Amino acid sequence: MPEGDTLARIAIALRPYLAGRVVTAARARLPGPQVSRIVGQKIDAVDAAGKNLLIKFDGGLELRTHLGLHGSWHRYRPGETWRRPPSRAALVIEVPGAIAVCFDAPVVELFERRAEVVHPVISMLGPDLVDASYDQAEAIRRLRDPSRAATAIGEAVLDQRAVAGIGNVFKSEILFIEKVDPFALVGTLDEEMIERILSTAREHLRANARPEAAAGRTTTVDLKTGKRLAPSRLWVYDRAGRPCHRCGTLIKVASQGTELPRTTYWCPSCQAPAGKPAKAAAKAAAKAGAGKA
Repeated sequence: MPEGDTLARIAIALRPYLAGRVVTAARARLPGPQVSRIVGQKIDAVDAAGKNLLIKFDGGLELRTHLGLHGSWHRYRPGETWRRPPSRAALVIEVPGAIAVCFDAPVVELFERRAEVVHPVISMLGPDLVDASYDQAEAIRRLRDPSRAATAIGEAVLDQRAVAGIGNVFKSEILFIEKVDPFALVGTLDEEMIERILSTAREHLRANARPEAAAGRTTTVDLKTGKRLAPSRLWVYDRAGRPCHRCGTLIKVASQGTELPRTTYWCPSCQAPAGKPAKAAAKAAAKAGAGKA
């Protein structure tokens, strides 16, 4: 599923072709959104909010799309052949000189912009990790809310009401980078650890949100030096059964969550549960003891 970095790149890519232009034609596949209402209106803004793309119009309307697992946005010149069948177009917006097509999105919604404050999704979003106005203190407060104390951190960071932008890939990657057991309960983690998780997530999401990062999500590059730290783009995600780039232990995979189960990848050594020594550390200790004997 596209995460906050992907939506930020989409907004950056579409903005120069849509913002400030008047809609000449529009149509949607799903019943409900009467997108013909935006024809003749000027597009004020194209923004990302967590995993949502928001297109705002001068007449007070707003379009929200959520890409789900398989959705994507394309931009074409008039007359250019589309790379996917028109039957898969969930939304088409035409402006002078460009056509924006949203394929396979399960959510296309048109509503009054003033209703954002009571919108069941937008109004409930936590601080957006990619946004320049991101509020770390508020994100920490939401994650450490007593109602989430008994929730595994691997589930909690996916809750867009706590913090917006993290998806399944970054969930596994960030917890690995910070050596956090994805099944540890939020209530067992101190504020410093929560702060580190969020800070690292923000750094990597923003780095991958840059237009030049569109070739593929990467978390194994040192963000300060640009040095590649591992031979693959990702540390653990989709690497079940392969050796950990840090310690050589085989990466594990399991379903996590009850309401909406998601796949979690982790290193059982580097991310050992608190109080249980990591396999690599245990081996090192045993080796040191043998040397003294």
